Formats: sequence, structure tokens, C-alpha cells
Amino acid sequence: MFLYEIFPPELIKVDLQAVNKDEVFEEMVDRFCQALKSDAREELLEALKEREAKMSTGIHKGIAVPHGKSPALDKMYGILGISKQGIDYDALDGQPVYILFMILAPPKDSEKHLRVLKRLAQLLDNTEFFTDLMAQRDAQGVAGVLKKYEDILIGLD
Repeated sequence: MFLYEIFPPELIKVDLQAVNKDEVFEEMVDRFCQALKSDAREELLEALKEREAKMSTGIHKGIAVPHGKSPALDKMYGILGISKQGIDYDALDGQPVYILFMILAPPKDSEKHLRVLKRLAQLLDNTEFFTDLMAQRDAQGVAGVLKKYEDILIGLD
């Protein structure tokens, strides 16, 4: 399981326009629904908001990992979004969020879900990863950075 497979270029958006958490959830879920021709928009938004109500997923400096589970999905998907201006996210540190790794999965994928969160946490420990992602101008560049850092991480295992 590789993150660059869960976050493919068609599910990466480098120019998020949202200014707050609700807007960014809608913008990213819309990207997902459009790319995959899905009509599960409302169910996915509800799953994300339900999880977020428990505790903010703005967990790392400038980074959020919103996630939700829905029976409307057949497998795990990732949507990666980058905002150059920052998003008012109600993050734990009170700071704006610039990069979001949204994870959507069916309820049965709990173990895989945890593995993805662990792998993301490992990558986020490297401050250069954030800097390199922010420097990208298109989805292919972001996908390349994700693959590069994950390959480095795997090489360390």
C-alpha cells in the first residue's frame, strides 16, 4: 500500500479556494465526486463532519488529515488539497491549514485506514516534505513529491 496510489493526481487539487473548514470539505468532496462520477456527496460530507465534531483533524503545523467512513464507498480513497492562502480550520494549534490529506473509506477498512494515518504521520515528521508540497504548481508535481518522500521512508524501513 502506497500513499501515492491512494492520492492519485486526479484527486489532487493544488489551488484550493475555500477559506474555512466547511468550504474546504465541500470543495474536496466535489473534486472526488467529479473525478469518480460519484453521487455520494452528501453522505461523504456528513461522515467528515461527524468525525470532525469529535476533535479537529488539524493536527500538525499547517496540515490537516480529515477522514470519514461511509458505506457508499467500495474502497479507500485519498484527496489531497493545497491552499496557498491558508484555511481557517479550527486546528489544534489555532493556525491556518495549508495542506489537507482527506481520507475516505468504507467502514470495513479500519486497519488499512490506520496504516495510512501512520504512514502520513511518518512523512509529516520531515519538514522538507511540507515545503516541497507547497512549492508544487500542479497535481503531477504533488504526486511526484509524495512518491519521492514515501520511497525515502520505505528505504529507511
